[in-house]
Amino acid sequence: MLTKGFWLGRTQVTQTQWKAVMGTNNPSRFKGVNRPVEKVSWDDSMEFCWDLTQSECVAGRVPAGYEYTLPTESQWEYACRAGTTYDYSQLLDAMGWHEDNSDWNTHPVGLKQSNGWGLYDMHGNVNEWCRDWYAQVSPAGPSIDPIGPTSGAFRVLRGGGWIGDAALCRSAYRNWYEPGGRLNDLGFRLALAPQVRR
Repeated sequence: MLTKGFWLGRTQVTQTQWKAVMGTNNPSRFKGVNRPVEKVSWDDSMEFCWDLTQSECVAGRVPAGYEYTLPTESQWEYACRAGTTYDYSQLLDAMGWHEDNSDWNTHPVGLKQSNGWGLYDMHGNVNEWCRDWYAQVSPAGPSIDPIGPTSGAFRVLRGGGWIGDAALCRSAYRNWYEPGGRLNDLGFRLALAPQVRR
């Protein structure tokens, strides 16, 4: 159960947004200003979040006690489902890019239909890093504002990507990757959420 409010980016972070915050070369394989940034590690993504938090705090645009970060796995799935209980929050082909309709590359964010809460590309385009360490099994019983284990070898990925089949784009599908790894079907989405331990 989630008891603390948070905001989630309407789209995956784009290459334009990446360059505006990081001021570095675009790491993505599939170039395009409105395409999602990819080939960024979990560490890269968290550095982006840290830098954005600092500059937005200076500008007075971050609520006290909040930070830009990656969503927890629970926050991500809650937002992806948008109040639904099905495999996809609506018809997959209307909402997401996957191996059967992507022409084997990423696409500009927001071209497909949003979910019921106005969030785009929650299914497909690129996999999204989550803040949590990966655990094979979720803890038994009710959990309040879960943030996953305190350590591990891999970080959680959610959402599926342009190279994966439809099953990998399901709301409940979980995957993982090493935090320093970079893939051309792996990006991230921002959360503005209450500060928690890293």
